[in-house]
Amino acid sequence: MSILVVDIGNTRVKWARVAHGHLHRQRAAVHAGWRVEDFARLVLGRGRGIERVIVASVAGARLEGRLASAARRVCGLDPEFVTAARRLGGVRSAYTQPWRLGVDRLVGAIGAHHLAPRRAVCVVDVGTAMTIDLVDAHGRHLGGAIVPGPHLMVESLLRKTSGIRRRSVGRSWGRTLFARDTRAAIELGARYALAALVERAVGEAGRALGRPPLVLLTGGAAGAIDSLIRSGHSNVPDLVLRGLAALI
Repeated sequence: MSILVVDIGNTRVKWARVAHGHLHRQRAAVHAGWRVEDFARLVLGRGRGIERVIVASVAGARLEGRLASAARRVCGLDPEFVTAARRLGGVRSAYTQPWRLGVDRLVGAIGAHHLAPRRAVCVVDVGTAMTIDLVDAHGRHLGGAIVPGPHLMVESLLRKTSGIRRRSVGRSWGRTLFARDTRAAIELGARYALAALVERAVGEAGRALGRPPLVLLTGGAAGAIDSLIRSGHSNVPDLVLRGLAALI
């Protein structure tokens, strides 16, 4: 028997099974256009041995309803959707209104705290948006920041400008901040800006806590800034699923 943990983000859905306390390999897919049948076939499979389905979702009621319908059809189960709370999984939210903290951010913080229970951790989740959250060594969430992710930064410039959009047609050529064509200038500018924000966050966290935090990088677009972050950090692609597993 196993438990299926599912993380539905703005762009992708990630899932894995937990059996005998062990989190199996994460699988992921872009969920654009998904229907009930897609969740049933790709995420739940035949449903064999699944006794619970635990979900962290920021994708909205429509997509969540399709997963729920698939779980009932395949497994005869109602998924358990995690909701944000003041205290959950050993982490205490800093938000004045705890329910406003995105559940993916809270569950990622839980995963980080369980991964490094005696360390302050800065969680950097890079996807459609990039979020940065700081959790101290006692599991206190100290707050965070939200900015557009690399793709959203690029797309917003292309949508909201005329001259830049016209000049960005064609293949991107560039490996440093000082690019030699417009498309590369946009893409690299976005990536460097995000990496610089991470560096600023790590510096501020270190001054607030008296020592630098452990930096954990996660999210489907983490590769866009990984090599640009100078501070020491570790990649944990399945951090939210680790957080869900910690709630079992």
